[in-house]
Amino acid sequence: MTDASIITAKDNGRATVTLNRPDVHNAFDDELIARLAGELEKLDQDPDVGVVVLAGEGKSFSAGADLNWMRRVAEYCEAENLAGAVAMAQMLKTLHGLSKPTIARVHGAAFGGGVGLVACCDIAFASEAALFSLSETKLGLVPATISPYVITAIGERQSRRYMLSAERFDALEAMRIGLVHGVVAAADLDQVIDEMAATLLANGPKAMAEVKEMIVSVAGRPIDDDLANETAALIARIRVSEEGREGLASFLEKRKPDWGKC
Repeated sequence: MTDASIITAKDNGRATVTLNRPDVHNAFDDELIARLAGELEKLDQDPDVGVVVLAGEGKSFSAGADLNWMRRVAEYCEAENLAGAVAMAQMLKTLHGLSKPTIARVHGAAFGGGVGLVACCDIAFASEAALFSLSETKLGLVPATISPYVITAIGERQSRRYMLSAERFDALEAMRIGLVHGVVAAADLDQVIDEMAATLLANGPKAMAEVKEMIVSVAGRPIDDDLANETAALIARIRVSEEGREGLASFLEKRKPDWGKC
């Protein structure tokens, strides 16, 4: 699929969704938000897609909100602003809740909502030259819709610093605080993404979807009898599933699993 603001390429189980507004550093407007949400929803239902990579065309990953869009919304009433904010929140929720593993490929600027996109992805790698900023307070705004995902990724303490200060930080600091998993030279970024995508595609697709749901369910809960029983029930159910049986059989038979028959 190709349109004015999104390019999606599929290859051997991997879909790469590229934000394609390089002239404005892939900044969001209402059209990009709607198209990205729609594309993510379609990919989530596509049986031929096992991994989704999110990238940006041009010099930046995403510079956050488009200035021209912000000028327009400044004239909107509160109800119109609410509708736009809900659309953004739902798009982020869709990305975060995708049943398939997601990888952020971060280069250049990732500011404001761009940081939110990174935080919504399961795995993120950045080039050494990437720059990050939760820049909203510089404009008298707040990083509201992205806050659940950013706080989950970097924790409350680091969120207090970077959401309040709006200062810029580099890729190594992004890795230190947990926003990205690795930092590599720009020339090596695609290789790292390719290797991670291949690693994920070798795993059980249904198992990975279950893992994503499990993490959300388990995170932050007390380790009590209810949680112990829920996790026991989960592994018991997965062990007798077609995919679970195929995974165990392939391991014992020393062959690659055939996830397609599950």
